[in-house]
Amino acid sequence: MSLGFLPEEGGALLNVTFYGVRGSTPCPCAANQRYGGNTACVVLEVPGAEPIVLDLGTGLRFWGETFPPDQPFQGSALVTHLHWDHVQGLPFFTPLHRDGARLAIYGPSEPGLDLEGAFGTFMCPPYFPVGIADLAGDVTFHDVVDTEFAVGEAKVMARQVPHVGLTNGYRIEWEGRSVAYVSDHQQPRDGGLEVADAVLELCAGADLVIHDSQYTLDEFSEKAHWGHCTLDYAVHVAAEAGVRRLVLFHHDPTHDDAALDELTAYARSLPAAAGLFVQGVQVARQRGSHRLARLAGHGPPVTSVARRPSRSRPSARPPDPGEPP
Repeated sequence: MSLGFLPEEGGALLNVTFYGVRGSTPCPCAANQRYGGNTACVVLEVPGAEPIVLDLGTGLRFWGETFPPDQPFQGSALVTHLHWDHVQGLPFFTPLHRDGARLAIYGPSEPGLDLEGAFGTFMCPPYFPVGIADLAGDVTFHDVVDTEFAVGEAKVMARQVPHVGLTNGYRIEWEGRSVAYVSDHQQPRDGGLEVADAVLELCAGADLVIHDSQYTLDEFSEKAHWGHCTLDYAVHVAAEAGVRRLVLFHHDPTHDDAALDELTAYARSLPAAAGLFVQGVQVARQRGSHRLARLAGHGPPVTSVARRPSRSRPSARPPDPGEPP
């Protein structure tokens, strides 16, 4: 799924493309073909600017395949935390195996271990044969927790959010639009609806919120300590924060396409969802079966044909309203 955001008064198009939407473990199979089976990887792009990628899950490999080999990659990554499903795509990101490539990685450190050291613990033998130093491209690391900083022209806010271990959520303000990314979020274990101040700060009035929605109510009753939340809670967070659009994310590997269709309809039926989101509630799908939408003021989305990514980089051209649905 790819979403395109136009500023209220001119400016460049901000594209948000989902290359990985799953949580916990990759699960590609026929039953997950429409929504996809790769783990967390979301790309923000503005024409003429270096891209920002949110998390480095297995979807990162497929984004890497869109870059021509004669154009060195230049970009940045905002990593929420160091669980496998959010970092294991890095060694397979083909552009970093080419001279001249550059990737700046921002994320939380661990007690007694900075971000670079943490990556070095799993990108080394015997866990993996290729280390960071073996990559042809240049990778730099920046420890960020509860701070604000700039990535190119984008303003980034990082805040600790409840999960299992130190975890960041991010808010990116770029070209007059705001995107909040809270991929992993521990709902109160008693099933309550309290929302951490840091999460509300990240999401407040955002144009787009990408939020953990791994469990149903029944599943959460058995996994309340696993670091995630229900669809109901995700919708509640968005309502409390007054967001314009919510994308349900970090799908459980046991939820196939049919289940996610049902969960989407359920989320949209919740009282908290009524009238709160200009564009409604959507479930994230990987690129390859996606909806391309334009937000211009409060107008309806424009949809286009879903296409699998080609070997060249995806065009930043806004969809033509005359294209077939």
